[in-house]
Amino acid sequence: MSIFQQKLGIDLGTANVLVYKPGKEVIINEPSVVAVSEDKKKILAIGQEAKTMVGKTPDEIIAYRPMKDGVIADYKVTEAMLAYFIKKALGSFSFIKPEVMISVPAGINSTERRAVVEAAMKAGAKKVYIVKEPILGAIGNGIKIEEATGRMIVDIGGGTTDVAVISLGGIVTADSVKSAGDKIDKAIVDYIKRTYNLAIGYKTAERIKIEVGAAITFPASEELSVKVSGRDYTTELPKTITVKTNDVVKAISKNLGEIIKAIKDVLAETPPELASDIIDSGIIFTGGTSQLRRLAVLVEKETGVKAQLSDDPLTSVAKGTGIALDHLDSYKKVLVSKK
Repeated sequence: MSIFQQKLGIDLGTANVLVYKPGKEVIINEPSVVAVSEDKKKILAIGQEAKTMVGKTPDEIIAYRPMKDGVIADYKVTEAMLAYFIKKALGSFSFIKPEVMISVPAGINSTERRAVVEAAMKAGAKKVYIVKEPILGAIGNGIKIEEATGRMIVDIGGGTTDVAVISLGGIVTADSVKSAGDKIDKAIVDYIKRTYNLAIGYKTAERIKIEVGAAITFPASEELSVKVSGRDYTTELPKTITVKTNDVVKAISKNLGEIIKAIKDVLAETPPELASDIIDSGIIFTGGTSQLRRLAVLVEKETGVKAQLSDDPLTSVAKGTGIALDHLDSYKKVLVSKK
């Protein structure tokens, strides 16, 4: 590829943005967070720097995510965020407009899709391709999606869980639910409030999920534990408690139930021949939240279909954008939108 033909793949997630540069793999992995000044509407920080401000800013500074449930909630701020990451990825070649491929949730509608395309074009892209996350997750895992074989991908990100059956280069049946990392974090916040009368923030809830979280109950002897601090609702004073794995299991069971229902619904709609393929090959999980301990065990128990975590769940979709960009002619059938 000539230096005058720049290409970038962007996994535009609710929680994180990953940028893939063909030949260099994932070169950026930063939170989808932007800090703005409330009075002047001026952007003060983007990405990792902005995330450190969440929950710690004075009233005149707001740090938040411009993406919600996998789609654009704040158009102008998303455009600025995309421009920042595109420029950072191109470095000294930032004067060249790149071809950009962006991942979107399986359940995205035409209006939401158009918003992504327009934001990327205004952010400096020469051409924009939009592809659904499960397709890219499959490509990133080395699955030959053009074959007449049914494969099931479950992508669990920050805002959405996408469940899809892929065959002959396209999605045969799919479902997208807004039960994913963010809702799981909120469930942990609510549980700690109910059970321990303690106020904690979403960053603390995310830490609990990562350090001790699991999908199914652990024997008492195997439970993990973490000390967390917050504000006692009664005394209004700081307090520290110990949270264990089975606390998280109880807190998030409803959220996981919604994900399992989506998987069962998609399996129920899958043609018998493809369902037979899925029983043979199993379900593949991608996305950051799919790393929850024993999630595959729970899904296998509930569906009767073997399940496994991708070798690289965090970057599968981003890698898929890079592979698809390198072989655009082969994958043109899966390009949902182009401008």
